[in-house]
Amino acid sequence: MNARKITIEPVTRIEGHGRVTVHLNEEGKVEQSFFHVDEFRGLEKFCEGRPYFEMTQITQRICGICPVSHHLASAKACDGVARLEPPRPAKLLRELIHMGQYVQSHGMHFFHLAAPDLVLGFDADPAIRNVFGIIAANPELALKAVNLRRYGQQIIERLGGKRVHPNFAVPGGVNSPLNQKDRDDILTELDTMVGIAKVAVSIGKDWIGSNMELVKSFATFPSGYMGLVDMEGGLQLYDGEIRVRDAEGNIAAQFRTDHYLSYVAEHVESWSFLKFPYLRKLGWPNGTYRVGPLGRLNVADKIGTPLANEEFKLFKQINNGKPVEGSLFYHYARLIELVYALERIAQLLDDPDILSNDIRAYPSSTKLAGQGVGVVEAPRGTLFHDYATDENGQLTRVNLIVATGNNNWAMHTASGLVAKAFVDGNKLTEGMLNRVEAAIRCYDPCLSCATHAIGKMPLEITLIAADGNVLDRISR
Repeated sequence: MNARKITIEPVTRIEGHGRVTVHLNEEGKVEQSFFHVDEFRGLEKFCEGRPYFEMTQITQRICGICPVSHHLASAKACDGVARLEPPRPAKLLRELIHMGQYVQSHGMHFFHLAAPDLVLGFDADPAIRNVFGIIAANPELALKAVNLRRYGQQIIERLGGKRVHPNFAVPGGVNSPLNQKDRDDILTELDTMVGIAKVAVSIGKDWIGSNMELVKSFATFPSGYMGLVDMEGGLQLYDGEIRVRDAEGNIAAQFRTDHYLSYVAEHVESWSFLKFPYLRKLGWPNGTYRVGPLGRLNVADKIGTPLANEEFKLFKQINNGKPVEGSLFYHYARLIELVYALERIAQLLDDPDILSNDIRAYPSSTKLAGQGVGVVEAPRGTLFHDYATDENGQLTRVNLIVATGNNNWAMHTASGLVAKAFVDGNKLTEGMLNRVEAAIRCYDPCLSCATHAIGKMPLEITLIAADGNVLDRISR
């Protein structure tokens, strides 16, 4: 830190590596700030030339937190390349593993990443403001959190063989059915998990109710919102059309997922490797939007499970039916989705087709030149996989727009607003800087998933002799 700039590095309790630079004026007040993401992914380029069907396994290696999302979006893109329609039981099983990931991801974020701020306080000692502090403060709650995450991971493992990077979805469907014992075992614990989710909702709502003035002002700003919906406007996480609402709540666009490039463009800034998507027809920056739990609930008209829909109705009352803008409401929206995911698991397991062996379709042609687009709602937001292939099925182009990338502008804006509201360079405290980080944590970012390179990556190679002398240096 120098007199005119504060650097927060790394931003903690998120996946990946990011930093925030806060620039002060001569009076020590915040003038501007930047949210920098310096990681480099590069996966699109090194996948070119690979057989398209390998992508369901390759792309989920982008991340160990949300691999199922990449696995499923990739499988849907491969369905498109091979021009396959998976059987209905396969779609149900794909959605089931998706709900397992929602349970483990949303549960982990609330209890392990967000709760230290909410339960212990933004100004708590950093030494205890973490998951271990939660364990010490409320061991019973911590045990419930671990149990909830374990349940979600076990669903992934039962279907995909592993809790991380499963081998399950393939072009045209899935590679194994669900057996009766695993179905019954999942159902046996479901009521307990719904009870834990209700506890989480209660904690979240109680905190919001006790801190409403802060919640309504903390990183609150107008934007567009994006998410998948069904034909009746209901929340969808695995399939549907993409809906975008503007800041007033009007439907700005609704379109098929494979038409996304006609609606979405990406802006770049020199200070981040993470691009800034926006809605083409509104332009940059007017067309910026938010995704993830808050985005999905702001675009949806209803939720298709009873408990979650009742909470959704309360959520809609927060701003009298208009979009809810405060970033801290992401936590409430995330918990509503947690309840939905558990209820949806019950619906899926109650469907007679869930135990069917009709789980895969196969290509009728060996000529595979074409394009496939796969879109799912990852826990963090709308995720796009777009593949083009030659007639041998080898990839000629790969494009990914990852959930966190869609929220890039929002995280930059949110952290900047909080910095201006709370950071005072003349009497700086750690709690001030933690609030800036907390604004980013609302979005539960997965930064290693999301980054692209701008132009060429900087590179320097130095040739050093055995005696330590520098013989040559080249840079790009």
